[in-house]
Amino acid sequence: MNPFLGIAIVLGSFLFMEFVAWFTHKYVMHGFLWVLHKDHHTREHELVEWNDLFALIFAIPSILLIIAGAESFDYRFWIGMGIALYGLAYFLFHDVLVHRRLPILDKVDNRYFRSVVKAHNDHHLGGENFGFILMIPWKYFRDKGKAKRGMY
Repeated sequence: MNPFLGIAIVLGSFLFMEFVAWFTHKYVMHGFLWVLHKDHHTREHELVEWNDLFALIFAIPSILLIIAGAESFDYRFWIGMGIALYGLAYFLFHDVLVHRRLPILDKVDNRYFRSVVKAHNDHHLGGENFGFILMIPWKYFRDKGKAKRGMY
């Protein structure tokens, strides 16, 4: 497979995962699997939460696709890599940057990252924002106030 096509598939898969994450967050996590997600909204964030099972749920198709496509590096491998890279980005944004579950990225501060943190904090206060990395309403970019990390 052409390496540029592989890169395009990774990028497309990564971008598509933002929609998948938004849809899953709105209709599954806040729907029939609320039982797994609610501890993320209702208590202090612990090292491990029931909500962390969603990372495993999302990792399984990624792992299976990477394994299935690894021999020939076909489209399955590249889709699996796109899903895995989205999972890594989501972990770094959500668990590290916003909720501060690991003491890294403390010095990262720019308008985009402040917007991500504000949008997610608003979600924890009952807001309707279900996106995360890319699907952030513009009102959070316009607000120039400081973002409180690890708040919710």
